[in-house]
Amino acid sequence: MVMPRFVRPKEGDSESSPNLYVANCGPAVGLQFDTIVSAFSSFGEVKGVYAADESGARVIVSFLEPASAHSAFIALNGRPCPHLGGRSLHIRHSILQPPSSRGMASVPVSLNASDLNIPGLYLFHDFISAVEEEQLLQAVDTGSWISLSKRRVQHYGYKFCYDTRNVDTKQHLGALPSFVSFILERISLSPDIPEKLDLDQLTVNEYPPGVGLSPHIDTHSAFEGLIFSLSLAGPCIMEFRRYTAGSWAPKTASISDTEVENPNSCSEVSRKAIYLPPRSMLLLSGEARCAWHHYIPHHKVLNVYGCIAKA
Repeated sequence: MVMPRFVRPKEGDSESSPNLYVANCGPAVGLQFDTIVSAFSSFGEVKGVYAADESGARVIVSFLEPASAHSAFIALNGRPCPHLGGRSLHIRHSILQPPSSRGMASVPVSLNASDLNIPGLYLFHDFISAVEEEQLLQAVDTGSWISLSKRRVQHYGYKFCYDTRNVDTKQHLGALPSFVSFILERISLSPDIPEKLDLDQLTVNEYPPGVGLSPHIDTHSAFEGLIFSLSLAGPCIMEFRRYTAGSWAPKTASISDTEVENPNSCSEVSRKAIYLPPRSMLLLSGEARCAWHHYIPHHKVLNVYGCIAKA
């Protein structure tokens, strides 16, 4: 996804920048953004902390004043930070590069679904443990893969036909596999799930490095109700887009099966982004499910398994 792009300043301009690129720092190494803000605030007012990339281990710390950024750089670069558990940080000055006129403007990345203000969108951090994640990955590796053009999938419950973008309800593949039983139970017992239902379909998606998702809404006729997506083996950033009627042309006449051919050519669009850490569960319901396209860019990212239970 298009994120704010920070680059190295020209020689001699580093002290004029209020932004620092900080490696070995972020949610992937156990440091939440509010903790990072607190640690760097001792050097001056922090305007914000942003994900530097999809790794979750590198951030941009943006100060109000360049002098504050330079003081933090001198004090912490290559040294353990006492306010971050003694973690050694690798820092360089950075400046914000204006977006290209040929592309779309950058979109800030949120850590919590509530910050996006999209009705029906929920994100549950640490929905499973690291041990459970490893067990799931081992179980998935023994399953039967179906090769698509750029990725592999497994289907349980009902098979999704990519040619017709639908399912054949007459061809039931059987009950969902036992290795997801504890996930289904956890969903049914969660007080945070807004609706109770029986999930009867599971798609396991393997995304190799460089492979993402084009902006789309999952077919309404194939996937009714809620959609749950469990991230395994790596983080990613997902963008949500809502297109104004008439600003783009869907492939088909049905709004339930829309995919934007050239999303950057659509001028009338609302865009929001969220960081999905490993072991987090994303829930799409209501407006988030039916009105917003979700999207992961095709570029070089960590290998991520997507385990998506759909009813």
